[in-house]
This record gives sequence, C-alpha cells and structure tokens, in this order.
Amino acid sequence: MLPEVKTDEEWDRVVPDEAVMRPGVEDLCRRLGLAGAPLTRYSEGSQPVYAVGDEHVLKLFPTVCAEDGVTEARVLGHVEGRLPVPTPRLHDWGTYENGWRYVLMSRLPGEDLAVAWPRIPHADRERIVTDAAETLAALHALDPAPLADVLGPGDWTAFLDRQRAGAVARQRERELPESWLEQIPGFLDSVELPADGATDAGQHALLHTEFMRQHLIVAPDGWRLTGLFDFEPAMIGDRAYDFVAVGLFVTRGEPGLLARFMKAYGRTYDPRQLLAYTLLHVYSNLPWYLRELPAPPEPTLDALAETWFA
Repeated sequence: MLPEVKTDEEWDRVVPDEAVMRPGVEDLCRRLGLAGAPLTRYSEGSQPVYAVGDEHVLKLFPTVCAEDGVTEARVLGHVEGRLPVPTPRLHDWGTYENGWRYVLMSRLPGEDLAVAWPRIPHADRERIVTDAAETLAALHALDPAPLADVLGPGDWTAFLDRQRAGAVARQRERELPESWLEQIPGFLDSVELPADGATDAGQHALLHTEFMRQHLIVAPDGWRLTGLFDFEPAMIGDRAYDFVAVGLFVTRGEPGLLARFMKAYGRTYDPRQLLAYTLLHVYSNLPWYLRELPAPPEPTLDALAETWFA
C-alpha cells in the first residue's frame, strides 16, 4: 500500500504525508499481528518511525534506502544484551510492498536526553556522560567482523580520501563563508589520520556514527541512562570518528564534560584530529555547528578544534 520512493521528489511527496503513510503502516501492523494498536509518528529522525502502542516501535525504510533497514536489523541483533545500557530488542524485520523494508523493535522506556538535558542537574549530567562513555567503549569493544558484509566503508583509507576530496565542496553547498572554506585544505593536510588497518589496537571498531543526545534515553527518576538507539548509519572504522558526534551533540563544548567522557571511555583524542573527522564526516555541516555550539576565540579551525574538542 506504500508507493515506491526512488527519487528525492517521490520522497518529498510520500514520506511526510500521513494520508499516504498511515494506511500502509496500519496494513503492515495488521500483518505483524498488531492490528488496532495506537500509532504515534515520531516527529524527529530521517526515516518514518512510529510508536505502536506502549511496547513497540516500527521503523520504515523507503525503497531508495531500503538496505538501511538491513543494517539497522543486523546491528540491533549484534549488540542486543551486550552493552551497559539497553538497546531496542529486535522483534521482526523484512520487506514490505514496492521495495520498502521495516524493522519492528521494542520501545525503550524513558525520555530523549536532548529534550531532558536543560532540566538535569549538573551532577547528574556528569554521571550520564560517564555512563554514555562506558557504553560507547563497550560498543567499540565488540567484534565488528560478523557485520562486515553489511557495513561500510570497507576500505577506510579510500573512504577518507573520498571525503577529503569533497570536503570543501560539501561545506560550500551548506554556505560556509569563504574565510572558513579556504582554511580546510591546509588544515586537513596538517592532521595525520590513521591509515586503513592502523587504528587503535590495529583494528577497526563498530561505529554508531551518530552517538548524540537525541539517540540516548534517560529515566527522570534519578536521571539514569536507559537506552541507546538508531543504528541505521552504523559503520566499521576508526574509533575516533565516533567522537565527532560526542563532542558536537553530547558534550557540546560544555566545560569539563568531554574530558570526563574521554576519561570514562579510556582514551584521549587530539582535538585537531577530531575536527578533521568533523570535516570528513558523511553528515558534516560546519555552518550549522557554528550556529549551535560555542564560538571560538578567533575564526580559525585550530581555535575551533580547541573550543569544541579540547
């Protein structure tokens, strides 16, 4: 009942339109034995995601990105029960009509950390950051080999080369001022990043790639970390790559928090290396980060690295 979505135009016409989406979601729920359960669509996220009653979450993947549903399901199965905090339990996954895929998972109890953050006392924030760091360390300690058939990029060095070649163009598309753009090539040339197979402990790790407040769940009764979700953009690569989202979206330049995170994680990273990975990240949007995070004392990438990642 859901139409094919193979282009950006089809995406814009179909995915935001509940008049089109909801009948298909209701039909899929019937097939999954959840007929009549209340459906509530989440407003955030790139994919259409629905709470199905109080216990389930249904995530859909349109035709154009259906393989991301395979990634989500495989990673959920791989990490279940192996991290210090819960991850969604995988109940079912598969194909729907017209090339769509779906993942049915358990609903984690608690509240979005990004929403709750302003209400959380400083001491509780510090504890949550520590718990989040231990969770990321446990994720990175898992053997990623069983997922190598579904997770990219495969050749880490080639991936970095591709990202480096397009770094200036990506930020120009996002309307980064020329005074920043002209600094990018020299900055990237000055930062040494691990070559393929030369990362920590001589191996790559399973990366979340969007380890951020928006994907962490907390319980208000005592402000405990109660979940980590959204493994659709997972990759295999250098552990430091995951610290881009940590610095930008978890600690966000708040004094002392990134140092606390790194101490609990068990490894400290060079701020310039993390800014280099920020510029090379597949979702990099420097103008947005400059609007959202603390401003550097001077308009240079070196100062920016210290402000966000020191």
